[in-house]
Amino acid sequence: MIKHTDIELLPKKVAIFPLTGAVLFPGTQLPLNIFEPRYVQMIDDALASPGRVIGMIQPSKPGEKTLKKVGCLGRISTFNEAEDNRYLITLSGSIRFQVKEELNTTTPYRQIMPNYDQYESDLKPQHVESIDRSKLLALVKKYLEIRKIMADWEIIKDTPTEQLINYSGILVPFTAEEKQLLLESKTIITRSHVLEALYQSYIFDSPGEKSDQLH
Repeated sequence: MIKHTDIELLPKKVAIFPLTGAVLFPGTQLPLNIFEPRYVQMIDDALASPGRVIGMIQPSKPGEKTLKKVGCLGRISTFNEAEDNRYLITLSGSIRFQVKEELNTTTPYRQIMPNYDQYESDLKPQHVESIDRSKLLALVKKYLEIRKIMADWEIIKDTPTEQLINYSGILVPFTAEEKQLLLESKTIITRSHVLEALYQSYIFDSPGEKSDQLH
């Protein structure tokens, strides 16, 4: 397995999977069902390459060709071929990138030149000591209560802070724009502040908000 620890070793050309509402963060895993023929070929090509990487990125708006400015590089860590010519894959997030340029290609899928310079810290350990974990957990708990989302609280409570923040961006039904806002937050600290603000906005805007907590 190739582990990217040096920004100079990262791919200079990346195939992209533009998908509204789907974001990948460094250190997280994202399951995907790949069935469109062009993206099946993209996975075939990625699996045949040494790094087995593709880029996840959102379109600027659903159905538009233009892309958001920031996406995330992901390595295909698991894959299964289904009988109906599709892939079930898991992407493991590595580092975010800015779109430097979209390339003219002969492949049916799109490719870009990424710029990783702003996100080199994604490759290093994240420092979360200054994050108020108890406050974040209380917001998550209240949000789940208000939205009537069933979840295993014991698992959530034991989730490391970095994963708690990043997987909120993947699993919580925020809007595509809100997910992008989390993705573009420069550091894990700023992302935690944005996440807290999002949770608070949903909690305080809820017409049926109750003051009691989940038990």
